[in-house]
Amino acid sequence: MAGVKATSVALVIVAQVLALSLWFSGTAAGPGMMREAATAAGPGFQALLSSAVQGGFVIGSLASAVLGLADRHDPRRVFAGAALLGAAANAALLLLPIGAGDIAARFVTGAALAGIYPVGMKLVVGWADRDDAGLLVGLLVGGLTVGSALPHLVNALGGLDWRITLAGSSVAAVAAGGLVGLVRLGPRHAPAPPFSAAAGLNLWRDRGMRLVTLGYLGHMWELYAMWAWVGFYLAASFAARQGGVLQRQAAREAAFATFAVIGVGAIGCIVGGLLADRMGRVRLTVGAMAISATCCLLAGPAFGLHPGVTIGLCLVWGVAVVADSAQFSASITELTEAGLTGTMLTVQNCLGFALTLVAIQLLPALVARLGWGGAFATLAIGPALGCAAMLRLGRSPMAAQLAGGRG
Repeated sequence: MAGVKATSVALVIVAQVLALSLWFSGTAAGPGMMREAATAAGPGFQALLSSAVQGGFVIGSLASAVLGLADRHDPRRVFAGAALLGAAANAALLLLPIGAGDIAARFVTGAALAGIYPVGMKLVVGWADRDDAGLLVGLLVGGLTVGSALPHLVNALGGLDWRITLAGSSVAAVAAGGLVGLVRLGPRHAPAPPFSAAAGLNLWRDRGMRLVTLGYLGHMWELYAMWAWVGFYLAASFAARQGGVLQRQAAREAAFATFAVIGVGAIGCIVGGLLADRMGRVRLTVGAMAISATCCLLAGPAFGLHPGVTIGLCLVWGVAVVADSAQFSASITELTEAGLTGTMLTVQNCLGFALTLVAIQLLPALVARLGWGGAFATLAIGPALGCAAMLRLGRSPMAAQLAGGRG
């Protein structure tokens, strides 16, 4: 049984890495698309490519929860179908004229991702034991992280041709749909309770869950905006050091660096999952958000410095910004009664991803007005408020319900 568990969990994680490359394929391909269609794509085109995915994910996750798709059908089939739908919608960008049609295609891609990430979580949790739940959830979020970074690697290896980036992500998603068919369902696999919008209000009525959710929202304010724009920050920093013009080789190096900065977060997810069960979820989340907020503030002074310095800061940021991600969901499962876990996680995730729409859209306007340093400094507001919320939780009796207690 142990061998079947290890194989199944590994297959889910690999499938997640491949399928979730769809998430940021549009972000990685956006600059090339805009260079070829300067008149068709306005200044907000890049932000819309990223925000459309987030919006699609919010709507798709709510629809999936209300309809109970992963409970009424085999979750492996739901995952495979969503991966194929996402691959097709992503590939449509190769055929559509650059413009509004691309935004619609990215929205459909986001809706498809709602059948991949949460369903992958369900498949892994079916194999989780009390002693390894934190690690397994961390591994899965690590898969999300690597999958989100993958398009930037494809972009760099493809000589910055946006078509190769999109095609590579769609091929990876198709492969993911095939791999998930080899997964065995775990002994703890069971239908989740039906979604209840009324019960979802308990997320705010209950003080402990409210504080965890506020911490999560602070985390999400920063995370996806950083992932969406750090590549542009690195490219602009390299160009500033070269006198304002980004050479082709430097642009390729920026793409490789972006892959590393986002991908290294997988280490943070795994280590964070291991540590949270031992040192406490409060201490882990507060420490990670404090480090990432500091990196937000240091991004301005690091702009235009030697690439080694700028990349080094961003690598630390990449680890810290996502190290706490899985622990907010884990905290909700520990603070709520078992019959409401599915509803609470759905509401929490939808609130968080809806907030990312604001941050992603706002950042380019802030860059134009305040520069990269000022824009990234505004992202520090989120983790700072998140730290305050989690520290308040840590001082309350409810902290004893979390793994690691008040730690």
